[in-house]
Amino acid sequence: MRKFLTTTAMSLALMAGAAQAAENVEVLHWWTSGGEAAALDVLKKDLESKGITWTDMPVAGGGGTEAMTVLRARVTAGNAPTAVQMLGFDILDWAKEGALGNLDDVAAKEGWDKVIPTALQQFSKYDGHWIAAPVNVHSTNWMWINKAALDKAGGKEPANWDELVALLDNFKEQGITPVAHGGQPWQDATIFDAVVLSLGNDFYKKAFIDLDAETLGGPQMKEAFDRMTKLRSYVDDNFSGRDWNLASAMVIEDKAGLQFMGDWAKGEFLKAGKKPGTDFVCMRFPGTQGSVTFNSDQFAMFKVADDKVPAQLAMASAIESPTFQSAFNVVKGSAPARTDVPDTDFDDCGKKAIKDLADANTSGTLYGSMAHGHANPAAVKNAIYDVVTRQFNGELSSEEAVTELVAAVEGAK
Repeated sequence: MRKFLTTTAMSLALMAGAAQAAENVEVLHWWTSGGEAAALDVLKKDLESKGITWTDMPVAGGGGTEAMTVLRARVTAGNAPTAVQMLGFDILDWAKEGALGNLDDVAAKEGWDKVIPTALQQFSKYDGHWIAAPVNVHSTNWMWINKAALDKAGGKEPANWDELVALLDNFKEQGITPVAHGGQPWQDATIFDAVVLSLGNDFYKKAFIDLDAETLGGPQMKEAFDRMTKLRSYVDDNFSGRDWNLASAMVIEDKAGLQFMGDWAKGEFLKAGKKPGTDFVCMRFPGTQGSVTFNSDQFAMFKVADDKVPAQLAMASAIESPTFQSAFNVVKGSAPARTDVPDTDFDDCGKKAIKDLADANTSGTLYGSMAHGHANPAAVKNAIYDVVTRQFNGELSSEEAVTELVAAVEGAK
């Protein structure tokens, strides 16, 4: 009897240990700023309410480059995390390697095909199978303006390039930094994305999605680089290496007039107790009204041991819950990844983001962001990054940058 009881106790202990292992998710991500961490906490608490513990693996770096380096090492060592925050073509690259799990069961049960936009599904599915759960839709062609500084300049939102330049000149006269910016390649490219889009939808599509050599090397591209040179003149001398959220803080703290950044910046304003329309203004980069460049944070689900799959599927289900989609994106500053989530709880900027996304989707002016890995694979994106950053830092003239851009894209294809 003693032997039986001992054996039974050991078996129960092993079962308990296995259950505990199954009810845990290890998550690799780069959401480390204040606003991002607050949004991520919504997901953590949601899973904890379902009895699933969260092992956090944060890797700082707004563009995710450092996180992808850590991920490669983990996968190479045969120790992949449960889920990894990932963008665009990076997801498809891992899928091609056969490293991702299968979410078809939960996707079919919950009808993801009907409510997740096709533009997102391009990156959520591979070879017909669901491999990732989209958390949001960020749009990247936003401008965040200090309301007090704008009011001092007359209160009018700039509708075109000339009005933007006039506003920046006014900020300079006010004695504040006109453009808050962090000198990192992905941030430089985020501005360039918007500048190119402001010169026309067809231009953006031909240049960054079709990679048309004639467009990449044409006069409009020189104009885009000329505008980058102009914007560089409004950035402070200490911009090099500054993280994006520290640039946001400059606007929040009345030290800068505006920031060109995706809508994740709103999370920083909200965390600082600022209100849209009262303390800051959100608007599209002048000339891009009616168009949206997007990226979508998704959690790619890696192949894990069978006992970890239930928690993985539970996490995917929690991510796509309409209740979570609303709660998370209200905090994060993005739009939901589902089309059936009401905008009731969103502030004015959030309501605008949801409406702009719907309108752009309907009108065919919803484009994957070059700067954020949704227009072309990483090799092409990084080639463009290199040219844009060198030009922005004064290492290339506009003419040289155009020539270099054509060659860089061609070599990266």
